[in-house]
Amino acid sequence: MKKTLLTIAACVLAGAAVQPARAEAASQYAAYIDRYKDIAMRDMNDFGIPASITLAQGILESGGGQSELAVRANNHFGIKCHSDWQGAVMYHDDDRSQECFRKYDTPEESFNDHALFLKSKARYSFLFELDKLDYKAWARGLKQAGYATDPTYASRLTDLIENHRLAQYDTLALRQPLAPKAVPERNETGLKHVTAGPYDTYYVLGKRYHIPFNLIYRYNDVVKGSREPKPGDVVYLQKKRKKVLDSQPAVHVVARGESMHAIAQRYGIQVHWLYNLNNMPYTAVPSVGQTLKLR
Repeated sequence: MKKTLLTIAACVLAGAAVQPARAEAASQYAAYIDRYKDIAMRDMNDFGIPASITLAQGILESGGGQSELAVRANNHFGIKCHSDWQGAVMYHDDDRSQECFRKYDTPEESFNDHALFLKSKARYSFLFELDKLDYKAWARGLKQAGYATDPTYASRLTDLIENHRLAQYDTLALRQPLAPKAVPERNETGLKHVTAGPYDTYYVLGKRYHIPFNLIYRYNDVVKGSREPKPGDVVYLQKKRKKVLDSQPAVHVVARGESMHAIAQRYGIQVHWLYNLNNMPYTAVPSVGQTLKLR
């Protein structure tokens, strides 16, 4: 009897310890959802991925933003490097020891890359034929396509969506009026361009202005997957020139931190022509105070 009472007491204490842990996790998840729900809804409108799925995957893969990958690499979706990744990396134990994972400057970049990853990989293409409001089909589809090796992956996503009422953000995203499309700007370069916003990617901007994905990269001298525009960056919507217009400055004095790419973007010149104008090899880095010809 005494042993039974001790066992019962131990169970009660264990249960009492579990409750605060669950409450803490729920609080973390609620904060995570509040922080990222807007970008998840925007990705739903821009890419067609249910916001509920994006949020559930983010919570599951990053432990609500608390995992080592999320904290040290801003990687919220456990996306590995793969052969086409040219950005920063972090090595982390997963299915095998010290696997290569993508590293981002901000969590928002991770969300954007997650959307691009699903949209650009052939094995996920069938998902975009599913009903956007059928999160269960999306969860099963992600498991079927091999996003994760966990055999319970689909049910874990579904449980997160239902326990935290994430499907409401799918409905909200579809009801939200899309922001009016801005008219492309023209500055002293005379070229059509836009200024990138907080969550803009080359894919999103290309889709918004009806420019093929490969062309918008080419127009901006960017190799696919190597970088995405940061807020405030100029993104050109047409081919840049070989040299500046007569109305633009003829030379540029390099300031600290400026790259050839940044200078080329500033003046609307193709970066390889900027190198050619200055008889510089394409691997050269400009030095502070160097005077570059622009025409």
